[in-house]
Amino acid sequence: MNDQSTPVLPAGTSPRGFALYVGLDEASAAADGVSLNIIVEALRRTIAELSPRAETYATVALAPQSAGGRDIDVVRLALKEPGAVARAKQSSPNRDTNIGVTVDISRKRVEIDGENAALTYKEFELLQYLVLREGRTIERTELVDALWQAGDDGAPGERTIDVHVRRLRSKLARYEDIVRTVRGIGYRFDRHADVTIRYGAGAPSPDRF
Repeated sequence: MNDQSTPVLPAGTSPRGFALYVGLDEASAAADGVSLNIIVEALRRTIAELSPRAETYATVALAPQSAGGRDIDVVRLALKEPGAVARAKQSSPNRDTNIGVTVDISRKRVEIDGENAALTYKEFELLQYLVLREGRTIERTELVDALWQAGDDGAPGERTIDVHVRRLRSKLARYEDIVRTVRGIGYRFDRHADVTIRYGAGAPSPDRF
């Protein structure tokens, strides 16, 4: 007799983990006396206590301030949860698929609203480095060490890296906020509803923290 509580899985598949979507903005969290970081760390500690072998990865869902609807629905769509994406396509079948940013890692190119963004090689390398470490704050020193050779006369200092980031942002135009400044530390790329990442064959894999 089958256990009615056990879902039927597609053939050839097995559970490898789960995703828990949390709809909560910073203001609401602050009103409860916490922050998103505090909640994430509390969840990680709980999971570690329940199952020390479990690996966790957390990312912040960003959406336009004008995005309406429930926070949880906005989060699911921003993180491209299949059910939410399917419902969004059904509700707006004529939506222009060229709107947004496409970062093509394998072809080393970026498109803004369907048009090629004229990024220099180093600007793309900078964006790629952040994208592949989605959700992680990267210190300025790490960016310099990773993207410039030691002793390179053209290597920027910890502060002049800000100039390179400003140039990158200017070319991202109205999507410049996908590269976020973490005051006093460095920069971070967070998943955004308007951003599509294409890895392709041979492309470097994203880091998971």
